[in-house]
Amino acid sequence: MNMIQPRTMLKVADNSGAKILQCFRCLGGSYRKYAQLGDMIVGAVKEAEPRRLVKKHDVVRAVIIRQRKNFRRKDGTYIKFDDNACVILEEKTKNPKGGRVLGPMAKEVKEKGFDKVAALAEELV
Repeated sequence: MNMIQPRTMLKVADNSGAKILQCFRCLGGSYRKYAQLGDMIVGAVKEAEPRRLVKKHDVVRAVIIRQRKNFRRKDGTYIKFDDNACVILEEKTKNPKGGRVLGPMAKEVKEKGFDKVAALAEELV
């Protein structure tokens, strides 16, 4: 049933160098249990490409751009993706660390103020 929560493994959908990220904190509220589309998380890089910006074991902030759990929109429709994916952000800002984002992205990301991340998307769904 759950959205993204601590210990969830997410695919990293940008070219910052990280491949897999493990969430360990959902930002926004002191006892927040879950994060969903357009929410910020803190995570540890579990897999990374060699000689890139982000290394293995780095602690980074990321925004969720795709989730497997169906997400209800204001107009009553639902959207769901085939993977959980995120984009790594620069320290304490809403700017992406990488220069490209792979795959589709939910338009909720743009609505929540991540305009620069949304600008890199191949397609907004």
